[in-house]
Amino acid sequence: MEDLVVVGAGPYGLSIAAHAAGAGLDVRLLGRPMASWRDHMPEGMYLKSEPWSSNLSAPDGRHTLADYCATRGLVAEHGTPLPIGTFSSYGMWFARHAAPEVEEVTVTEVTPQGDGFRVRTAEGPPVLTRTVALAVGVMPFAHHPPALRELPPGHYSHSSGHRDLSRFAGLEVAVLGAGQAALETAALLAEQGARPCLVARRSQLNWNAVPQPLSRPALRALRDPHSGLGTGWRSWVWSELPWAVRRLPAATRARIAATALGPAGAWWLRDRFERRVPALLGHQLHRAVAVGERTRLGLTTRAGESVVLDTAHVIAATGFTPDLARLELLDAGLRAALETVCDSGTPELSPGFESSWPGLFFAGLLTAPSFGPSMRFVHGAGFTAGRLVRGVRERLGARGPLPGSTGGARCSRAAAGHAKT
Repeated sequence: MEDLVVVGAGPYGLSIAAHAAGAGLDVRLLGRPMASWRDHMPEGMYLKSEPWSSNLSAPDGRHTLADYCATRGLVAEHGTPLPIGTFSSYGMWFARHAAPEVEEVTVTEVTPQGDGFRVRTAEGPPVLTRTVALAVGVMPFAHHPPALRELPPGHYSHSSGHRDLSRFAGLEVAVLGAGQAALETAALLAEQGARPCLVARRSQLNWNAVPQPLSRPALRALRDPHSGLGTGWRSWVWSELPWAVRRLPAATRARIAATALGPAGAWWLRDRFERRVPALLGHQLHRAVAVGERTRLGLTTRAGESVVLDTAHVIAATGFTPDLARLELLDAGLRAALETVCDSGTPELSPGFESSWPGLFFAGLLTAPSFGPSMRFVHGAGFTAGRLVRGVRERLGARGPLPGSTGGARCSRAAAGHAKT
């Protein structure tokens, strides 16, 4: 029986596995390495975060993005956007040099068995393990506006469903959303010969400012500090103090996760977007109908006026909504028993990222309502990996459920019959 199985081989899964191996655990890492970045982001995209805040985490602090780029003559500088392809290649390099061997299999089921778990895959025999870390990324949680769900599948898609946007050349495409994914997808569509139109509920678009220099006068740096999630004290807290966020009342944490660091475009994208993409701002989608091979969208303005938009395709760049109910690979009974953060549909976690079911750990987007907004970004992988592996070691060393609770004031449902840590 393994000590730990890590499900998912993106930045979080790779980092957790690297720390687990460094701690001497028997660990297996299952999944397609860097799948979201390699398979679900179009050619031409750039990393929004700064290179220095986009490192995967190894226990010795090595194998950083800067290390990778330096050996290949690539630029990884503050204020210079990094191509997604470069970041994907960095993740693959990290997987080869800093993490245990990745078993590229599809996990289909994680089920309790005895004092541990049975992990089934589509390719081989099940794996038995004492603990599991689910680092499944964002893809299970892609959000589609309800109005689109009655359309035939070929009429709409999610922005994460496209590796190549060139097939839309010459076609009208409505892009829904106001965040980086929507703005960059629309710009790339225009640059590849499509005719995009952005549709957003917001009355105006938000754009991030050009990043301030890393070296600044002390007073200016104190007034507006840099952090892995941007400048300013609030971003610094979300970035550097996830452990403090977890100590807040559950309702406060859930609100922070839902509202902090709202939709905004990168500073380097603004000119590309505004020169080529028309936008219908302040328009709410309330209806979508297939008319032959085209799609007719019914929109409502803030003034209550009706607008009709006919288009060849709709791309929903509407983000990801973490919800345990959508994590179908996890046993349904186990899912139903987990203690959650308010009504967020996400697991309440211990300081070591352990859920209310002993031995079951989570990482990434599902942990944002417990540890804050940094869990939505690569930057959070470093904090997560070290803490989670310590939590696994505590669980493996315990003869029974660890004492205490997952902490903080709650508005959650208890996992009857299962200990909390």
